[in-house]
Amino acid sequence: MLSKIKSCGLKGIEGFIINVETDISNGIPAFDLVGLGDVAVREAKERVRSAIKNTGYEFPTRRITVNLAPANLRKEGSALDLPIAMGILAATGQVDSSLIDDYMIIGELSLDGQIKGINGVLSMVLCACQEGIRNVILPKENADEAAVIENANIYPAEHLEDVILHVNGHRSIKRHTVDVKCLFDIKEQFYENDFSEVCGQENVKRVLEIAAAGSHSCLIMGIPGSGKTMLARRLPSILPPLTFDEALQVTRIHSIAGYLPPKTSLITTRPFRSPHHTISATSLIGGGKYPKPGEISLAHYGVLFLDEVFEFDKHTLEAMRQPLEDGVVTISRLNGSITYPAEITLILTGNPCPCGYRTDETKKCTCSYNEIQNYLSKLSGPLLDRIDLYVEAMPVKYKELNSIGNGENSSQIRQRVIRARDIQLERYKGYKIFSNSQLSGALIKKFCKLDSKGNALLKNAFEKFNLSARAYNRILKVARTIADLDESADIKSFHIAEAIQYRVTSLR
Repeated sequence: MLSKIKSCGLKGIEGFIINVETDISNGIPAFDLVGLGDVAVREAKERVRSAIKNTGYEFPTRRITVNLAPANLRKEGSALDLPIAMGILAATGQVDSSLIDDYMIIGELSLDGQIKGINGVLSMVLCACQEGIRNVILPKENADEAAVIENANIYPAEHLEDVILHVNGHRSIKRHTVDVKCLFDIKEQFYENDFSEVCGQENVKRVLEIAAAGSHSCLIMGIPGSGKTMLARRLPSILPPLTFDEALQVTRIHSIAGYLPPKTSLITTRPFRSPHHTISATSLIGGGKYPKPGEISLAHYGVLFLDEVFEFDKHTLEAMRQPLEDGVVTISRLNGSITYPAEITLILTGNPCPCGYRTDETKKCTCSYNEIQNYLSKLSGPLLDRIDLYVEAMPVKYKELNSIGNGENSSQIRQRVIRARDIQLERYKGYKIFSNSQLSGALIKKFCKLDSKGNALLKNAFEKFNLSARAYNRILKVARTIADLDESADIKSFHIAEAIQYRVTSLR
């Protein structure tokens, strides 16, 4: 007898329908699993056999052939355990196959029939809805995550027997729902680190405010102890809240990578990733034998913070070029290409030389010219050209240290950032972008028009500093953000002047 069960696999962050076709025939007892499955998929045979037996149902001692269609796409992970088990039970008549056609089934089985959580459920449920499948049976552990999709009927199961009884109509599984609006009730969040604690450094605070408002990349240079890391780690306290669409994308990536916390429906705060400088290019960008998202994708719609950037391997840093330009990471393998999103706010901090004191007026630098050049060359010209904002953190004076608690707090800065982001969201409705940093060339011409005074100023800077076309576009994007912070519909000449100021660097 033949049965067909609908399930789902993953390619990047997108799901694709897998038809689990099960045929049971006479012959020498065997259990063949075909369809380009990885090791975890092939090992499903033993998990399924034990789960069916230990649940009290009959495992057929006949020839079993399970085909995972389409056979040309690679299948990974343990999410196919439950549909394979249900396919065998349907083929042997222990489950009513006519009632199972309306369901997508996903889940890992333990040997006693318990259903364990899996990665990537949100993408799978979205795929089901796109294919017109509304009913999804999945592990209870993943119920909260899946239920944020309003068009889906989510049926969370703890045991194989629960699924069998539900499908046969003997004992229904209660549909699980989540109040998505409740997740996005904007309340004042408490942050342990606040900008009011920072003494001085008004120029760096301003640059980080612009970076948060427009999702711009930033390089903070300065001597040791000037507060670079402290300032960068306070950036999350002024970031705007995620929109629902942004939260959905962020959650999908973290779910696929296996980093979604238990009983979490959606990630509603922007990611802040801070990898150590010993990280490899694969871990930063993504990839591996079975490609997974890297740190740059885990920071999607959030912040990727590289502290002491000149300590990172140059090859690792250079791998960020394409993602910073395109906002996506494309990983090519023999079996095909996978794309992960990577729209990030990149924050870099670094010392001006190996000893750190090249720009310090009170301490003597001990580095040679060649040492300094080799050190700074970790950031190549093309990579520097992709940085929107440059700023130097100056040493804090004693007088400023006594002013602790008198500075502007994060909540006040965050309100300005939120207003600027709201302006951008309204402006870019229908363009599928969320911030000024995502503007393409055509959209820059449409939304970043300058008056004659602004044009003359930018032309003068372009020629004086020998700027590239990329730098020209990035200055316009930053100026657009500065204008949004001023709630100005037009980009004024002083907005352009400030943007140019943040473009000039003494790094080279």
